[in-house]
Amino acid sequence: MNVPNMLTLWRICMVPVIIWMILDKRMEAAFWVSLAAALSDAADGVIAKQFNMQTTLGAYLDPIADKALLVSIFVVLGYEGFLPTWLVILVVFRDALIIGGALLFYTLTQSLEMTPLIISKINTVIQLLLGLIVLGTEAFGIQIAMICDPLIYLAGVTTLVSGAYYVTGWTRRVSAIEGNKC
Repeated sequence: MNVPNMLTLWRICMVPVIIWMILDKRMEAAFWVSLAAALSDAADGVIAKQFNMQTTLGAYLDPIADKALLVSIFVVLGYEGFLPTWLVILVVFRDALIIGGALLFYTLTQSLEMTPLIISKINTVIQLLLGLIVLGTEAFGIQIAMICDPLIYLAGVTTLVSGAYYVTGWTRRVSAIEGNKC
């Protein structure tokens, strides 16, 4: 097990801790642990690329960690009333659609290559940033609605666009495979 994969596993293990902290109103602690998790996401990618430590396990584990972290934070922040319900539903639906699409694609093709799209990476950064800003606002009492409100809509747009790109890409690839079987 290399360092990037250990960081990714650590991020997965922090998800229930962050959920508990938010539900227990320990917002400052939740902010710091979430920030550490977000930084570990960046660090594992940089370390893997810089030191040629990219693995097949990491290619699958990293998006699982991202989805577990972001969906959990969004659901709990939505439940607590800190994020709008429509955004929480959109984020959860997109990630369920991606996971379901990946499973369906694998079932149909017996292959699955994990290559994140640029829009998906942008979406992950925006969602992490939004989650951290909301947690920071609640933890430290700093009101930054002029940043938070537009970021909510930007997260919604990038979530929609990235979901659409995945669905379009899989549909195209499956259609090409199905067309070759005639």
